[in-house]
Amino acid sequence: MSDLNELNNSSHSVRPQSIRLMLADDDSFIRESLKVLLGLDPGITVTGTASNGREALELLESGTIADVVLMDIRMPDCDGVEGTRIIKTRFPDVRVLMLTTFDDDEYIIQALQNGASGYLLKNVPPDRIIQGIKTVHNGDMLIHPDIARKLASLLRPTAAPQTHEPIGSYGLTRMELAVAEAISEGLSNKEIAAKLFLSEGTVKNYVTDILGKLSLRDRTQIAIFMLKK
Repeated sequence: MSDLNELNNSSHSVRPQSIRLMLADDDSFIRESLKVLLGLDPGITVTGTASNGREALELLESGTIADVVLMDIRMPDCDGVEGTRIIKTRFPDVRVLMLTTFDDDEYIIQALQNGASGYLLKNVPPDRIIQGIKTVHNGDMLIHPDIARKLASLLRPTAAPQTHEPIGSYGLTRMELAVAEAISEGLSNKEIAAKLFLSEGTVKNYVTDILGKLSLRDRTQIAIFMLKK
């Protein structure tokens, strides 16, 4: 709890147009290092730090504002998977980006199902983390293609009978289906636009229509829905 009051009033010093970022990691050295490194980017302002998921939630509830929470998966008391669940339940508009040294299938699936917008390994360089924060802040998902393929195999057990309705019965058009499949591959709106020869605005409209037809909350749920099919 030592970090709960840290930077509580930091919103007064937030740079104009910057992404308000909260860090959650039980390792104080990593936490402080990320705070310094990521705070150097003019587009990011670190507004709070926490040592586990519950502390991150308490910071948000106490008034600390965050657009994105960068959260370690494995932490004592309240890990990133549970932290994602409780944060997304209370603050659904806050994006959660998982950062971990563990390439763990079960944790990846649980974090995404709980509403995480993406997943990064800690061994990526700081500029990749910064880009990842900006990607999820823009509403895109951040899932490495290798992880997307792994999720597809895990969510589609070959021996299991088909118990879901065919995708066609949900009323998706051919283009909406193509956009949904691209989302499940971890592509951003910009990448989908280039792949399907559309404008980014058109892609955003398709995403909105898909969410409505499938009664889903966000593009992470679209990806999981598609990977289960």
